[in-house]
Amino acid sequence: MFEKLYNPNLREQKREVLTQDGTTTLYSAEFDECYHSTKDGALQESLKKHIIPASKLTDKEYLTILDICFGLGYNTLTTLYYYKQNYPNKKLHIISPELDRSLIESLQNFNYPKEFEQFRDIIKAISQNFFYEDKNIKIEVLIGDAREAIKSIESKIDILYQDAFSPKKNPALWSKEYFADIKNIASSDIIITTYSSATPVRLAMYENGFKIYNPPKSEVRSGTIASLKELKLEEIDMELKKQRNPNAKALSDGVIGDW
Repeated sequence: MFEKLYNPNLREQKREVLTQDGTTTLYSAEFDECYHSTKDGALQESLKKHIIPASKLTDKEYLTILDICFGLGYNTLTTLYYYKQNYPNKKLHIISPELDRSLIESLQNFNYPKEFEQFRDIIKAISQNFFYEDKNIKIEVLIGDAREAIKSIESKIDILYQDAFSPKKNPALWSKEYFADIKNIASSDIIITTYSSATPVRLAMYENGFKIYNPPKSEVRSGTIASLKELKLEEIDMELKKQRNPNAKALSDGVIGDW
């Protein structure tokens, strides 16, 4: 489980990294990964891999979004940026677990892109209180283990940004059991966006009843979109994949899987 992978002595070992689109992310020594793709760019990855695809697949006026995990807040802040420009009247409730309390507390001093300057008051509130609310927006950062936080969520989730550290480094947030917990809080038409296209991850979703799709082509590297409903996207035949690769297994708690 996640607790076995987590080493609090490495928490402070982070350094800024400039990404391809000119925005800044952090490298985490704890997971030996950056928080974002340095090739796609932190802002572009959030915008084109998560926010735009998800927004185009739902027409609800009130959206409850689960952002796994908050990290530097790019997915949440890019959501605010995009919806303010394109859907200013939508109401957004964003829930985001995050284990690293000190990281959240440091974000009011982080080098964010100019697009987020308009949200400085929101960033400050989240850094200090892990919460922000106005007439259209509610943001809750749940400090602690994401697996436990998910079980406490009472709202039905319309959109999931599945953006944890990679399955190899943080398998507890990509397993079949994890996606079973997600299904328990999912709306019937949930949209899941993720950068991962790994077969063990796709099987972990598929074996929980999620349909698996290739995302629309964009300037960033492809990942996966999943939903409990039919989408007008290219669906991946997971049964055929299993036939062609009988050794392929869903990622499970405590099992690294065949990559």
